[in-house]
Amino acid sequence: MEQTLHSPEASQDTLKSMPMAKLETHLKSSPDGLTQAEAARRLAADGPNEIPEKKTNALLKFLSYFWGPIPWMIEVAVILSGVVRHWPDFFIILLLLVANATIGFWEERQAGNAIEALKAKLATKARVKRDGKWVTPPARELVAGDVIRLRLGDIVPADARLLDGDEVSVDQSALTGESLPTSRKSGEAVFSGSIVRRGEIGALVYATGGKTYFGKTAELVETAVTVSHFQKAVLKIGDYLIMLAVALVVVIIAVSLYRGNPILTTLQFALVLTVAAIPVAMPTVLSVTMAVGARLLAKKQAIVSKLVAIEELAGVDVLCADKTGTLTQNKLTLGDPFCLDKATPDDVVLAGALASREENDDTIDLAVLGGLKNKDALKPYKVTHFQPFDPVHKRTEATVTGADGKSFKVTKGAPQVILDLAAPTPAAKAAVTKAVDDFAARGFRALGVARAEGDGKWTLLGVLPLFDPPRVDAKATVETARKMGVTIKMVTGDALAIARETASTLGMGANILDGATLGDAKTNETPAVARSIEQADGFAQVFPEHKFHIVDVLQKHGHIVGMTGDGVNDAPALKKADCGIAVSGATDAARAAASIVLTTPGLSVIIDAIKESRKIFQRMNSYAMYRIAETLRVLIFMTLAILIFNFYPLTAVMIVMLALLNDGAILSIAYDNVHYRNAPEAWNMRLVLGIATVLGCVGPIAAFGLFYLGDRVFHIDRSHLQTMMYLMLSVAGHLTIFQTRTRGPWWSIRPARILLIAVFGTQTVATLIAVYGAGLVAPLGWGWALVVWGYALAWFLATDPVKLLAYWVLDPATKKPVKPSPKPAAGAIAQPA
Repeated sequence: MEQTLHSPEASQDTLKSMPMAKLETHLKSSPDGLTQAEAARRLAADGPNEIPEKKTNALLKFLSYFWGPIPWMIEVAVILSGVVRHWPDFFIILLLLVANATIGFWEERQAGNAIEALKAKLATKARVKRDGKWVTPPARELVAGDVIRLRLGDIVPADARLLDGDEVSVDQSALTGESLPTSRKSGEAVFSGSIVRRGEIGALVYATGGKTYFGKTAELVETAVTVSHFQKAVLKIGDYLIMLAVALVVVIIAVSLYRGNPILTTLQFALVLTVAAIPVAMPTVLSVTMAVGARLLAKKQAIVSKLVAIEELAGVDVLCADKTGTLTQNKLTLGDPFCLDKATPDDVVLAGALASREENDDTIDLAVLGGLKNKDALKPYKVTHFQPFDPVHKRTEATVTGADGKSFKVTKGAPQVILDLAAPTPAAKAAVTKAVDDFAARGFRALGVARAEGDGKWTLLGVLPLFDPPRVDAKATVETARKMGVTIKMVTGDALAIARETASTLGMGANILDGATLGDAKTNETPAVARSIEQADGFAQVFPEHKFHIVDVLQKHGHIVGMTGDGVNDAPALKKADCGIAVSGATDAARAAASIVLTTPGLSVIIDAIKESRKIFQRMNSYAMYRIAETLRVLIFMTLAILIFNFYPLTAVMIVMLALLNDGAILSIAYDNVHYRNAPEAWNMRLVLGIATVLGCVGPIAAFGLFYLGDRVFHIDRSHLQTMMYLMLSVAGHLTIFQTRTRGPWWSIRPARILLIAVFGTQTVATLIAVYGAGLVAPLGWGWALVVWGYALAWFLATDPVKLLAYWVLDPATKKPVKPSPKPAAGAIAQPA
């Protein structure tokens, strides 16, 4: 039997559309349902009606943070420290290694579990016919072939086909993005996770668990895995430093063996050189920079659940915005009525309102009542009888007594039904039909309204249009995003007409693609279709797999994609996107899948978040340049000193102190003053590595200049010369940050006070250690310390023009005049790749 139920030819799309009699035969069921014994057999064969979940071992996840180029480098340093018994180095480097892993693991742990949130949205109980009786087992025990009963307010527990009965209204907004409830008749399919808004009917289950539309959505969330551009950049930096370090270590080991140096001495040197080559604190500093940025974004009502999303948001150039509830208010609203003859707009709205009931909590009734300009307009009237909407008559009707004591009737409903009821003149009928068509072309839903005096004939008053209006700030947000280099594309489950009207209102363009023409997550689009997706202003009538596919195609064509959404249907695309943004009021599933969660309505907060993220990117870019330059400075200087002079210019303790003081203070760059620019950011590794290499090569020239003066001119002994070189590398190293933090001259952007305090605070400590020794180094004295400071400052001033020249050569944008930003806090610093 299992082979029959799950045969390849019986796909879920086939089961959704095959004739009911054939489906009952296929499922070996009937409107009387299954026996309990048969249901138990199917449950054992097919598994429970829940989303399958892949569990990840927390320990293995934590250990994965010790795997990768930079962790490998740090681990080599730890091993070498232990081999040569440099225990202070061993414990300090091990501490940094564990700290990096712990921070990364904790970030991901805090991000939440999207699958758990999706599971929580499923109904927990279901009314099922077993052995001819209605029972309420847990929804997870449903199987294909079960007959269930759906009533007002129920969450549909599995994909099912409706049995005989009146049509029902189903809200599928969380699954498909459609803003309005849809009608479903006997034989039609309803999907797991949708909500019954009107009516009651039986249904035959044809798909459960992971085979439902809901389950496919969860599966997409599971498969949506992206490596952030931040992670790629860190890997590239790691690869660059690894190749350089390996090459220099090989050269020096070969020279050491040729010179006949002891193996232990060679290992000791390898340790010193490895420690010098490894930016051990780089992942930590960059994570802290993003964490500080996350706190700043939180103040702007944007909660960051995955820190790398900050760097991704800075580079977003395409933002796929869910229409319903994001660009629009997700609130059905009354438009300007179409009126016939002597009826005024107020007359039409009043009649429609009298034919509505607030206590029914019906979205259409509430929209019509909300259209009353005078909230007390209904007080003079008394409704003596009310006939609610039913699928047969397709209208509501009320008998009303006015203030004058006269009785009349009002009705509202489907325009065609009201036209047939009122039988207006051919001219009036043509006018109403044209108005309804015009409303439909704009994506509006239309309601006909009529009135009858006493028991007299019905008179058609007009037509009420209903629509989901854009948010007040949406148009301005779209325009601001465009000026910042971000293209917003609308994505909605609504009809093409609704999407076009909304996009037109917001000034987004009218090139809207039909989702039915797009492939799913497993489709490889032709270049022409991929190009049409890139050029489209929006997408209508899309399902979850379409949203996922749209993001995937845009990413494959070089775009960094942001995706906003609020429903279960958005969860796969939110996770797949480079930066998924759950908007205010989003479902738990959307929040868990997203990287950023907004706590205030609308998109305007995203603009603030983009500006802040671009500032954070500038800080990270500055630090990456600084860290690479410093690594090169120390690595090249030490290598050449050992090869040429057979002299260790720094001790291992000095190198550890350099790392601790420099990287400890540089954490303050997370608070530095920076300028963002009105264009998406990206890691331009050619520029980052190029500028860093130039600065990293100038540094050793300055260091050897001081080494020559100390050794050959002033004849300082080797131990004191080591202290002098330590202070030189420490002071000159920290001055480098003032060069890497600006594209222009070092004084072009005022440093933050905390950065100045941190830099000069740590250099005061380094100077005191060099002057007095503190049992760690040979004491240098104040005279030589001041000489080192003066020498370092002179080289700092001389190096800045070299940096400007390097930018001019490596970055074509530098040669173009830069337009001033409209605000003091806006400007140009980093150039995208």
